[in-house]
Amino acid sequence: METSKENKLLGMDKANLKKEVRGLSWAFLIAMIIRTFIYQPFNIPSGSMIPTLLIGDYLFVNKFCYGYSRHSLPFGVKLFSGRLMHNEPLRGDVVVFFNPKHDNLDYIKRLVGLPGDRIQAIKGVLHINGSAVKLEQIEDYHTVNDKGQLEVIPQYIETLPNGVKHPILKKFPFGQGRLDNTEEFTVPEGHYFMMGDNRDNSQDSRVPNAVGYVPAENIIGRAEVLFFSTEAKWYAPLDWPFGLRYNRLAQLIR
Repeated sequence: METSKENKLLGMDKANLKKEVRGLSWAFLIAMIIRTFIYQPFNIPSGSMIPTLLIGDYLFVNKFCYGYSRHSLPFGVKLFSGRLMHNEPLRGDVVVFFNPKHDNLDYIKRLVGLPGDRIQAIKGVLHINGSAVKLEQIEDYHTVNDKGQLEVIPQYIETLPNGVKHPILKKFPFGQGRLDNTEEFTVPEGHYFMMGDNRDNSQDSRVPNAVGYVPAENIIGRAEVLFFSTEAKWYAPLDWPFGLRYNRLAQLIR
């Protein structure tokens, strides 16, 4: 009698376990489909996009807006080349892409140059097709550096030719930054030119041997919305609530 009850309970446990495994499998499959084809979470590990994006920001990347490449797939499986359902990115978009010089590194920058554009930095000012973009100085940006010291950095609103406005930081005087004067770059067909909003602290398309032109195939998607932001280190999740930046939650990325 006891053995019969035990077998019955064991059978129920096995049935419940199968249901749980099946449910977890479906949840995992749905999560992978969303991550692969719709939205992918991404976190900001560096300061190259300050003030638009801060270290410790967590955001969702729209993966369907530009179509799909092999980099949209898990582990970049080479099932096809080029892009499927391709839509042209817009100048001013904040884009996540795989660095063409280091295929296993994903970067996030602002797209400033389209195919055929001539791009050049002259005395720290971005020039597109021979014309300087408009810059308007606004209030200084205040931050605390790695040494715990307050830094005050000049901040500007940059207006791109299509009317997109966004803030940039310019730590060094115009003309004195490491990448303030560049050659004129002509963006090849099927490629884009990316720059960080933190102009004196960004390794981007201005550095040909480190990033250079970004092929369309390397684009992952457009950064769209912040869903979490903390000043705490990523490897100390218990500290996250204490460093939470409430004013950055659920913010659209411009």
